Amino acid sequence: MGLTNNDIFKKLRVAHKLRDDDIVKICALVDFKVSKSELGAIFRNENHPKYMECGDQILRNFLNGLIIHLRGPMPEKKQNAPKK
Repeated sequence: MGLTNNDIFKKLRVAHKLRDDDIVKICALVDFKVSKSELGAIFRNENHPKYMECGDQILRNFLNGLIIHLRGPMPEKKQNAPKK
């Protein structure tokens, strides 16, 4: 069986040494709100009664926020001058 979204999220959290507060801030960079209790449910053991599966939307927004967190915001594109 392959990796689930929860596995990927957990591995990224450990690799980047992120706490729940950090993840909430990273998600806020892309205007995505996630609570600490939701994160707690995602990071629980799969057999726990309050376990929650990490959906594609949560992981996608976290990854987009992580890019901004690590690289900084994307620079503005310069407008080309009109050709004569």
